[in-house]
Amino acid sequence: MRDLSAGPRVLLRRLRELMAEPLGPQERLNQIVRQIAQNMVAEVCSFYVLRADGVLELYATEGLNPDAVHLAQLKMGQGLVGTIAASARPLNLSDAQSHPAFAYLPETGEEVYHSFMGVPILRAGRSLGVLVVQNKARRNYRDDEVEALETTAMVLAEMVATGELKKITRPGMELDLSRPISIEGDAYGDGIGLGYVVLHEPRVVVTNLLNDDMDLELKRLEEALGSLRISIDDMLSRRDVSMEGEHREVLEAYRMFAHDRGWVRKMEEAIRNGLTAEAAVEKVQSDTRARMMHLSDPYLRERLHDFDDLANRLLRQLIGRSGPSTADGFPDDAIIVARGMGAAELLDYTRSKIRGLVLEDGAITSHVVIVARAMGIPVVGQATGVVSLAENGDAIIVDGEDGKVHLRPIPDLEKAYAEKVRFRAKRQERFRELRAVEPVTKDGTRIDLMMNAGLLVDLPQIEDSGAGGIGLFRTELQFMISSTMPKADDQERFYTNVLRQSGDKPVTFRTLDIGGDKVVPYFRGAEEENPALGWRAIRLSLDRPGLLRTQFRALLRAAAGRELRLMIPMVTEVREIREARELLNREVRHLSRFGHDLPRKLRFGAMLEVPSLLWQLDELMATVDFVSVGSNDLFQFTFAVDRGNARVSDRFDNLGRPFLRVLRQIVTAADRHDTAVTLCGEMAAKPLGAMALIGLGFRSISMSPAGIGPVKSMLLALDAGQLQTEMSKALDESGPDTRPMRELLTEFAENNAIPL
Repeated sequence: MRDLSAGPRVLLRRLRELMAEPLGPQERLNQIVRQIAQNMVAEVCSFYVLRADGVLELYATEGLNPDAVHLAQLKMGQGLVGTIAASARPLNLSDAQSHPAFAYLPETGEEVYHSFMGVPILRAGRSLGVLVVQNKARRNYRDDEVEALETTAMVLAEMVATGELKKITRPGMELDLSRPISIEGDAYGDGIGLGYVVLHEPRVVVTNLLNDDMDLELKRLEEALGSLRISIDDMLSRRDVSMEGEHREVLEAYRMFAHDRGWVRKMEEAIRNGLTAEAAVEKVQSDTRARMMHLSDPYLRERLHDFDDLANRLLRQLIGRSGPSTADGFPDDAIIVARGMGAAELLDYTRSKIRGLVLEDGAITSHVVIVARAMGIPVVGQATGVVSLAENGDAIIVDGEDGKVHLRPIPDLEKAYAEKVRFRAKRQERFRELRAVEPVTKDGTRIDLMMNAGLLVDLPQIEDSGAGGIGLFRTELQFMISSTMPKADDQERFYTNVLRQSGDKPVTFRTLDIGGDKVVPYFRGAEEENPALGWRAIRLSLDRPGLLRTQFRALLRAAAGRELRLMIPMVTEVREIREARELLNREVRHLSRFGHDLPRKLRFGAMLEVPSLLWQLDELMATVDFVSVGSNDLFQFTFAVDRGNARVSDRFDNLGRPFLRVLRQIVTAADRHDTAVTLCGEMAAKPLGAMALIGLGFRSISMSPAGIGPVKSMLLALDAGQLQTEMSKALDESGPDTRPMRELLTEFAENNAIPL
């Protein structure tokens, strides 16, 4: 590796001195461009800054007409300067005026200069401006000169980022770093959150840019790389991927990057140009991100995320920080912004301060999204680029209804959303006033409104929402957020706590439902082509009876002296219920033999979510104490629709006749056998969906806590008998001219003043 001349290091030392001098921002910029021109033997050095309106404005120059400062402007993509900013790539030209992108600005007086070199001023891959040098003589600048100018641009990037240039920005103008940005994502969790950005893994801010000892910095980089490589090799050798929340193939990619000589060579060259080791890592990271941000290939963009994470790990090695810290300066209205995160990491934050969650990656079925939804937090996923565009403390709006994220919103937009939040809050206040009102329809029909839960943080919402109890407690969430298999004693303590906090209200525990999209890090089966239809839930539990027996034992001991309600998920054949019940009976006998107190009453039920049970309804109803319809999965399996696939998820209507007829068939069978039936699913949480269920004959429904108020408001105005009569007639209609059931239900609500 060649050692570059001392020129760049001398320049950087002089820039460091200028940054420390008590100068105004304009005078500091003027001196900086003068120093750059002198050091690089350039006749012109100019500094352009990107404004929020997409215009690059000349902020300082040495060699061009000084009257052009703050007047000369180019749009993003216009001219050579605009091309550099748009592409985030340098330009090195011996005859600038012959380039097709050249744009002549007469006020600058630059027509006599031929050679041109410009580099983008980057921060986290974003273009904040452009730095240019020019000469009259035709020449191509050397690679080391391009590298030196890129290194110098880092100093100017910090000036822009710190806000120093705001003092000399013309009135009414804003710099791009504070530009409002709206990002389209996917709506994963209902609700709206207004607050301030908290980066889950805050960028390591490098404040010490310039080195005093090149050899020392090279040694620091070498040692940090060595430690990084050892840590990755150690995780791979121990298969300890779950602790990082990464898959093994990602760590393999990390190891490849960590040993890449091209990456290391670029960082070493930046150090030889005068940067500290950490500034060199940041420079190469920013350059790479700028080049790769424009890629459309999803695989290559995923590799960019891997590279970014690796560079951040290396930065933390260099500054001696083991991991991200979120304790300092945590705002009361926090919006967590992350590329991805684990469910347990979300629970580390103070729930009362979280107003929303924004993810670049993830899916509606990912663990962290499931937990966030359970906590009632608005979530937007697939918000591409949000981590790079956001800074800690930025104002942000998360619209979990439309899947939009508004970063640094304009006042009018913020005001509109604040009004929307106030309106929702007023509605929620009206719903809270209904908490103590009995859920009885106008014609005297009682409807049990239960809530879905899965975490201890959910339990206060029983009281807050006025729920009659917990109709679905997802026991798998305890397993999903734990890094190791919960022991029997841990499970028992957890279930005891759930029952204690729920008071005298009933709780229905769904046994372990893992597998498919609910993967726990310490229990992995073989790869499956279609995991949703594979080895999951009761299928897995019956093949690994120790899991189910341990859970049964913990639940039986936790519910000593009170009623215990258990239900089995993903039942396909009645035979599975009998096998599971025999395992339960064995645990009852075991505890009795050793003198343990038992529940005073035991009710055993099954989830109906697999269509095969529709042809076993009489046998099913005679075998169990109750049935709970899992409408989400039942609809998905009945219509062969992946709810996470936007192309087909809205293709069929769960309020259409086919699915409503399926649900009516279930209620009719339950009535024949006098078996209690309830429904857990998203359709129960919407007033129109809940109204349809009541019209079918459901008298118990379970939903998210936020849905209970609106549904109760609806049913208090409903004549259930009248609706049931009209629905029964409408469901039997058929033919091409038959009106859709959703339309008929909406009309019924409007005609009878039923609030939806």
